[in-house]
Amino acid sequence: MIRKLKAGGYRLYSRKVNPKTGRRRNLGTFKSRAAAEKHERAVQYFKRH
Repeated sequence: MIRKLKAGGYRLYSRKVNPKTGRRRNLGTFKSRAAAEKHERAVQYFKRH
């Protein structure tokens, strides 16, 4: 899940909520949405290999 930050960047959050904190895990912060989407695909690939 990608969210735009007030600073202008984009942050990738996990899809599931972290039970310990009750919030989503931060999976990386990026300057562009394209970079965040690219990393999201890499994360999804890694989860299944």
